[in-house]
Amino acid sequence: MKPEVARLPTGGLIDRDQVLKFRFNGKELSGFQGDTLASALMANRIDILSRSFKYHRPRGLQSVGYADISSLIQLAGDESAPNALASVTPLREGLEAHSVNCWPSVGFDLGSVLQWFSPVLLSGFYYKTFMWPHWHWFEPMIRKAAGFGNVPDEDSGRQHESRYYHCDVLIVGAGPAGLMSSLVLARSNAKVVLVDDMLQPGGMLLSSRATLNSVPAVEWVDATVAELDSMKNVLRLQNATAWGYYEGNMIAVMQRSPMPREIAGRNWKIWAKTVLLATGAIERPIIFENNDLPGVMNCSAVSRYINSHAVAPGERAVVFVNNDSAYQILDDLKIAGIETCAVVDVRNNISDDITRKMQQMNIELLSNCIVRKAKGRTRVGGGVVTSRNSDANARTIDCDLVCVSGGWNPLVHLFSQSRGTIRYSNEIAGYVPNEPMQETLTAGAVTGRFSLRESLADGIRTGNEIARQSGFEMQTVAVPEIANIDELDYAIEACWSTDNGAKRRKSFVDLAGDVTVSDLMVALREGYGEIEHLKRYTTTGMGLDQGKTANVNAIGIFANQLDLKPEEVGTTTFRPPYAPVEFGAIAGSRFGSTVVPYRHTPVTAWHKQANAVMYEAGAQWRRPGYYIKPIETMQDAVQRECRAVRNDVGIYDGSPLGKFELKGPDVCELLDLVYTNLIGDLKEQQGRYGIMLTEDGLIFDDGVVFRLDEEHYLMTSSTGNAPAVQAKLDKLIHVERPDLGVSVIPVTTQWANATVCGPKARELLQSAQSDIDFSRESLPFMRMTEGHIDTIPVRVFRVSFTGELSFEINTPWRFGLKLWEYLMKLGENFGICPVGSEANHVLRVEKGFISLAHEVDGTVDPIDLGMSWMISKKKTDFIGKRAIEIRRSNGCPRRELVGLLPENPNEIIPEGAPITIELESVDSDGFVSTSVHSIVAGRSIALGLLVDGRARMGETVFARVRKKVIRATVVPPIFYDPEGEKLRM
Repeated sequence: MKPEVARLPTGGLIDRDQVLKFRFNGKELSGFQGDTLASALMANRIDILSRSFKYHRPRGLQSVGYADISSLIQLAGDESAPNALASVTPLREGLEAHSVNCWPSVGFDLGSVLQWFSPVLLSGFYYKTFMWPHWHWFEPMIRKAAGFGNVPDEDSGRQHESRYYHCDVLIVGAGPAGLMSSLVLARSNAKVVLVDDMLQPGGMLLSSRATLNSVPAVEWVDATVAELDSMKNVLRLQNATAWGYYEGNMIAVMQRSPMPREIAGRNWKIWAKTVLLATGAIERPIIFENNDLPGVMNCSAVSRYINSHAVAPGERAVVFVNNDSAYQILDDLKIAGIETCAVVDVRNNISDDITRKMQQMNIELLSNCIVRKAKGRTRVGGGVVTSRNSDANARTIDCDLVCVSGGWNPLVHLFSQSRGTIRYSNEIAGYVPNEPMQETLTAGAVTGRFSLRESLADGIRTGNEIARQSGFEMQTVAVPEIANIDELDYAIEACWSTDNGAKRRKSFVDLAGDVTVSDLMVALREGYGEIEHLKRYTTTGMGLDQGKTANVNAIGIFANQLDLKPEEVGTTTFRPPYAPVEFGAIAGSRFGSTVVPYRHTPVTAWHKQANAVMYEAGAQWRRPGYYIKPIETMQDAVQRECRAVRNDVGIYDGSPLGKFELKGPDVCELLDLVYTNLIGDLKEQQGRYGIMLTEDGLIFDDGVVFRLDEEHYLMTSSTGNAPAVQAKLDKLIHVERPDLGVSVIPVTTQWANATVCGPKARELLQSAQSDIDFSRESLPFMRMTEGHIDTIPVRVFRVSFTGELSFEINTPWRFGLKLWEYLMKLGENFGICPVGSEANHVLRVEKGFISLAHEVDGTVDPIDLGMSWMISKKKTDFIGKRAIEIRRSNGCPRRELVGLLPENPNEIIPEGAPITIELESVDSDGFVSTSVHSIVAGRSIALGLLVDGRARMGETVFARVRKKVIRATVVPPIFYDPEGEKLRM
């Protein structure tokens, strides 16, 4: 084909008056406004865009949108970025791009020599090949060869930003169904967000020659979008991918190229009362030998390039199909002047309507036949066609384009991510949504209804259903009258591959990872008989593909080989992101160096004068680790401080502890949402210990909440986690639950803290000049009061993190040093001893109290730590509740908190040491979370997480330290005052 005839003289959705110049691989080219980089390259007869991941085979355009995983390119210039897709990159003046994974050029790539070694480069070869003498010998070479593109050397200056939004209905997909649903709901006065990941709205209508209500489909789309854009209750996000569906009907959306241009991308987190998925379907290929050659394209992609971009993808085409929908391409090929050499249909029984159409168009129809192989090196030069059952009468048809349709895959990714179930449909030979787990509805092609008329009607029906359920006024919207299109009833015969998996054939299931049919066969022969195992061993459907194009074919091939039905095989997990998302869009932009100074309490200078060894306590706070005296070791100092707390009285500086005041009418509701146990029923001046979880049901933080008055609470958090707790609360009340009337005020630096603890603590405070009654009856455990000590205003809280009688005394920051010095002077007669964080650590281990970064390591929930009593059975919901239920429903063993007594009572087990149940075992069954020398036990003790730990009391386990094994006995994780009598004195 000559370059000048690649662009059709008329048609398309391009503006021929706006010529755009761009560069690709250093060559200056041109296209039109409305082109994508892919369509402009096709118009300029650029066949090879890049080289493939493993074999460095030439790759061109195969599909459209984010399904075209072969169109990887590197953007250069002021928008430099790796791993961009040419098919979704809008053409602009001055755009610069080049091919990836090739050297010295895409036309002559030395890496293509790897194709000669392909028989030994099957899936898993690196696991078997690079074992001797050591993996690290080969690692630099392998890492250099892996990946596509390069990270930009310089900062472009463009930033990413995040936004949050709440709506009544979020609609994903602006195809026929999505547009109709949006119109119905917008007219019903619902607050609607419409998200679409293509450069223009319309979906299948962009490449359709149909008319709707007597106007071309594209004009109907423009009129519908114009009406939506004129409504204040509609937010429309175009060129925006809904890439993740999370709990609480939260959808993550990546909006590309928003305005202003200084913003590189905008990541939205949108909470919707109802989510409508009108995500459509993508056409899947049929797999045959050399199916990755440039010139092998999906039928729908060929139609899109012809009708939307006025580009002819070839001159002579062979059409290879197994379903009726693909026959619409014949009219598009004829309009583009492309000769259809033959239609190869795997089916034996073909409808009379199709047969008549083929006769009228004088096109040869080869039924019960397959394309066995595409011939050519850098582009298709012919197709080898054989009978479906025999290769005896193989025939080569000269062509430069093979149009393939293996049916349609409904885009069920988001539905599956929402925890909804999917099922296999024999009618469409694909997977469709089944049972939703959230407020999720589906409409259009994602449900398996592929005709234009069905999609439009389904959009109206679903829109009205949402309006009725949500209490909005239902609207009467008629299905547009459709003309100028012949839609056949969808009929398909499943055909996944024409290749039997011969070792030397290159029949690609996953183009992104260079995974072939023979790779799947090797995995099956080696025992990977579960689809999830097959996926990981071969990398099918991983990486850039994420199951969009590869997984259904892989499941079908898998089922055929094991003589199973696809529904018996099951599916792999659809994980976010659905399409590539820049790290900057998730993390936000950060520029320049940052200096974070240490934070000090009002008593820091006193601590240093008292020979305190200062520690970093988290969140940049500095506080004493221990106070050392002459001729003392660190261990001596820590034990001296521990004895003081257990026998007499100690005092420690708790000022860095995270503190927050919460005010408002909905504080109770917020606290019951973030804590696992009931907090909202607290009486005034009463407190309660609570645990927060992450959304995935793991412990996030712990602390104490006191109710100061009707709508006023004080909440504490761990020191190091206080900024994260504040961020979590702010996000809840400003983003996820803006309906809650709550103000959160961080007051960590407003209140200094001196905690007096030990058996003589009450006696010491009762000797002070104070208007507070410190008796047990007036100030019992988990109560608080306000008053004065001497003339210093204070709040006193009966809380203990040492296991002893304790009084946490808060005073305004400016009085912190004065209070500390007064208590130290008062305590001289009681043997008072300042206590650092090391002694606190020993004391809390003796009591079995948990600590972040030790027992709370990011993998445990309250049940693992023996704190199931902290999970309220009265509350219908709290953050992480559903995640705990899901995780524990699988019955898998969990690591549980236990105490450990080393065989040698003087031996301290290093923290982090792995634990095994069997002496000869090599697999870890847990680890030592903390280990100390206990004053009360007179020996070394430890805490750890051990598989099924609570069922192993009295057993001997083995902690491994390099080549040494330390025996230890499993005991309950409380070594002191298990009934808690002393702290309640």
